[in-house]
Amino acid sequence: MTDVRPAIMNEAEYPTLRYYLTYLRESVIRKTEGLTDEQAHTAGVPSGTSLAWLLAHLSATEHNWFVWSYLGEGERLEASPVVDPSVPLSQLVDEYRAACARSDEVVDAHPDLDAVGKRTLRDDPPSLRWIVVHMIEETGRHAGHADILRELIDGSVGR
Repeated sequence: MTDVRPAIMNEAEYPTLRYYLTYLRESVIRKTEGLTDEQAHTAGVPSGTSLAWLLAHLSATEHNWFVWSYLGEGERLEASPVVDPSVPLSQLVDEYRAACARSDEVVDAHPDLDAVGKRTLRDDPPSLRWIVVHMIEETGRHAGHADILRELIDGSVGR
């Protein structure tokens, strides 16, 4: 992880937020290591949630908050409740990594965490700080889901 600290951010805040978001993103990816495509696409709970779906959902969520909402660019993405089983796990991981890298570029290019984004589905667009903290919460919640799904697949814990 490169430590890029724009001058306007609090010296401790930026690395702390970036560290935890990166850690949680990598935690989700680690939960998929060593799985077959079939295992990753297999729903582990009645709602249909799978590790493949979590990756696709988080990719869309990264785009929707950092690119669509904050920058006001592109189209809002909808994560399908089912991921096409022909999409390899490696592709889903690559797409998630690319979405995360794009999100990091947005934060690196906009050092004022109090700056408000361009659009939202809610009342007022949130600040970049709100988006980063929300993504820590969102990714952490889904990392917990990934822990459970992986344990249900092969008993693996603590990865």
